Amino acid sequence: MTAVAPAGAVGRTVEPTGRLELVLRPRGGRTVAVRQFHAGALRVLRPHRPDGSGQPCFVVVNPGGGYLGGDRYELDVTVEAAGSTLLTTQSATKVYRTPAAPARQDMRFELGPGAVLEYLPDQLIAYEGADHVQSTTVSMDPSACFVAGEVVTPGWAPDGTVFRYRGVVLRTEVRMGGRTVVLDNLRLHPGDDAVAGLGFLEGRTHLGSLLVVDPRVDRELVEQVHDLLGAAEERVPGLRCGVSELPVPGVVVRALGPGSGELTDLLLDVSALLRARWTGQPRVALRKY
Repeated sequence: MTAVAPAGAVGRTVEPTGRLELVLRPRGGRTVAVRQFHAGALRVLRPHRPDGSGQPCFVVVNPGGGYLGGDRYELDVTVEAAGSTLLTTQSATKVYRTPAAPARQDMRFELGPGAVLEYLPDQLIAYEGADHVQSTTVSMDPSACFVAGEVVTPGWAPDGTVFRYRGVVLRTEVRMGGRTVVLDNLRLHPGDDAVAGLGFLEGRTHLGSLLVVDPRVDRELVEQVHDLLGAAEERVPGLRCGVSELPVPGVVVRALGPGSGELTDLLLDVSALLRARWTGQPRVALRKY
């Protein structure tokens, strides 16, 4: 039977453009995939293990090369009790002109007791005329650890100007025991004069964000992150950073800067601080092949 799109759903597909499902479980001192499914324009590479912890690194691939208007991508990842994984992308997520409807990505993460999920993708590049909506829902046990980073980059425009994309929305909701404990709704609309007049990104071109929810976050760790950010601001011209504590144990880091490389390095530095303090493992090497 052929599915029919509802009236008004111009530019949208009934089935997701790409879908990926992973269920991960600890086994024999390592975390392995007990379910792995992909369909459409999403794939996942065979995992590699970047350090001696037994944590697998899964690399998500989009063979289509970019997101277009009306595209919809879905990622569902479950990390069962005491499991640990690192999820990244093979390359930058490129969102091109979306004249009919926004490109959309919906991610759902579920973490059992003591589970660890680090989501550290390459940068999101929004090109001229792009409109992108990303929704992330995390259902986690209070003893689990969730780390998620994002770097937003304006794509190239024919006239050489930046901020030619229409909008980027990044919404993240973290739930524990069925209750929302963190809600982060980041909206970038550079064409909105009301927003731009307030100093859109304060003259910077790139934005980085890192969310950490973990019961081991304490005042000492927050101070360490604060010191790391301060040192980075002194070292990198044009970089401006901040860290805020969450209602539950955790922090959110925001950074404005001149380029994606500087912000990516900064977020990986914060991630390395967490890994060194909690597991004794070195900074992760995000090998993409």
